[in-house]
Amino acid sequence: MPLSRSAVTIGSFDGVHLGHQQIIRRLTDYAKAHNLQSVVITFEPQPREFLTPDKAPARLSSLTDKAMRLQAMGVDQLVVLPFNSRLRALSADAFVREILVDRLNTQWLQVGDDFRFGADRIGNVDFLRQYDFEVTDLPSLCVEGERVSSTLIRNCIASADFAHAETLLGDRFQLSGRVIYGRQLGRTIGVPTANMLLPHKKLPTSGVFAISADLAGKTVSGVANLGPKPTVGDPRFWLESHFFDFEGQLYGQRITVALHKRLRGIETFDNLDALKSQIQQDIQAAKAWFANLGK
Repeated sequence: MPLSRSAVTIGSFDGVHLGHQQIIRRLTDYAKAHNLQSVVITFEPQPREFLTPDKAPARLSSLTDKAMRLQAMGVDQLVVLPFNSRLRALSADAFVREILVDRLNTQWLQVGDDFRFGADRIGNVDFLRQYDFEVTDLPSLCVEGERVSSTLIRNCIASADFAHAETLLGDRFQLSGRVIYGRQLGRTIGVPTANMLLPHKKLPTSGVFAISADLAGKTVSGVANLGPKPTVGDPRFWLESHFFDFEGQLYGQRITVALHKRLRGIETFDNLDALKSQIQQDIQAAKAWFANLGK
């Protein structure tokens, strides 16, 4: 049985930036006005992560983050299609008939003006207009003369221009995850950390940052190490956050951390004493940055 009659949009929606938000608002407004279900179709992994994993772009948001943002914007249904060999080989016509028509009962479809889909990417807006649902294309959003895109935001973050990234995202660049037990090394050196093992295989930045998070009902600032931990031989991507003036229990909780200022890159230290000394310098640098904020 297909879903109720649907208004649909398709895309990666990485970061759910201002351009994506414009698409989603138009989708939900149309769906409410015409008594339709609002449906977003996305892919996991993202197509380029499957097709060319070594050249795939860094992630701005995890699937969980994306789903939470879309739900908060009022989307009724998120359909996550596994991008695999079968989906890659599916013809444009088969994609429309199997997914848009049979599964989703699409009445209205909104895509970007450069949208391509199906085997060999032969499907486009003109191709879609042969079917029995309304198709509308939406040009990219421009802010101050710039086309808002996930690529542009990745470049901003990679160059530590978090203010520009915030303008394009409509919010600070944030990372979310569940706090888990790490090696608890921070506690042994007097700097307890909330450790999140990130699902991303590639991120647009790494290093040590001044951060903030909403914890126990208040905004708390801190400092965090984002990336691998070469000093202890761990290549995985972690976000290790030390919060100032906070003593609560965070294990098992899902928290969202905003990155404000990149303080330095990832370094390897010869011994624990050298690491401890640098961490204290990082803490002082982050506190100084927050103290000067707005001055």
